[in-house]
Amino acid sequence: MKQTAKQVVLLGMLLVITLITSAAFNIKNVHADSKTINDLKIYFVPSKQPDQIVTATKPLKGLLKAQLKKQGYIVKNVDIKVGTSYEAAGEALSSGTADIGFIPGGTYVMYDDGAEVLLTATRAGLNKDFTSAKKWNDGKATEATDKQASTYRSLFIAGPSAKGQELAKKINAGKKLSWKDINSAKWGLSSTTSSAGYIYPSLWLNKNYKKTVIDLSNTVQVDSYGSGMARLASGQIDILPVYEDARRDFADAWTKDYKQDKSIWAETNVIGVSQPIYNDTISVSKKSKIMTKKFKSALSKSFIKLAKTDEGKKVIAIYSHEGYVKAKSSNYDGEREAQKVLKEESTK
Repeated sequence: MKQTAKQVVLLGMLLVITLITSAAFNIKNVHADSKTINDLKIYFVPSKQPDQIVTATKPLKGLLKAQLKKQGYIVKNVDIKVGTSYEAAGEALSSGTADIGFIPGGTYVMYDDGAEVLLTATRAGLNKDFTSAKKWNDGKATEATDKQASTYRSLFIAGPSAKGQELAKKINAGKKLSWKDINSAKWGLSSTTSSAGYIYPSLWLNKNYKKTVIDLSNTVQVDSYGSGMARLASGQIDILPVYEDARRDFADAWTKDYKQDKSIWAETNVIGVSQPIYNDTISVSKKSKIMTKKFKSALSKSFIKLAKTDEGKKVIAIYSHEGYVKAKSSNYDGEREAQKVLKEESTK
């Protein structure tokens, strides 16, 4: 009987120890899953006027916090900045001074040693998607469709200057532009990591003329598409490579801000069309200490869900984003090809 009593006591003690250990384990797991992040730093590229981006994305702080909370993460502070250039945003990701970057594919590829792509933006597809430049030039506005697209094209827009109109006339007559034609125009080029404004125009020039933008005799750098459109309207430049729905975005500014008499559709023409380009990315820093596998998964889910809300749609509209899908690094191999061409040209 005494032995049995001892066994009962021993079993009771083991049960208590097991319960305490189990409770401690469960408490530890609760704390592990309920993570707190003090600061989350987001960088945007200056594809629009920086003050417009800051104003439009201000609600993102609260919206992202709310979505991440549903994923089990408490974020105390979200800091949003607009890089002074595309490169500045890429460098911020590479160095770890930014955790998240809204950057084009070209910028991602250039800095993919320190950046990892999570998502590709989707936009409304357009009712025009031609490889032929002439087919874009019917004088009618390009319209959005209900279909979402994860790729777009770079269009080389000829403005109302005498040279711009000269080149457009040849294209619309069904003629092919010579390198002499191309090189006689003054080009406005975006940052060297801009997909639509620099990289894919180089790839197009290489495929058609065995040249790149480096070979163009007369170029100026534009710090944003807005300033580039203003220069195109005034005749300061003849050609401006832009993303395919840029004219839709600047249609009102063309007559109101740039004081043009006719619409952007009447005064501009497409003289060149790039191959499809994967849309902008949401990329994260490989150097960021908070970018664990679980947190990256939570971020992806949060942005995808955020983009489906009315409030979220308003925020991401500043970049003409309408949604997000999971991305693969290989989607941006076209960017890598283009940058390889640029590198080879620069070393000649």
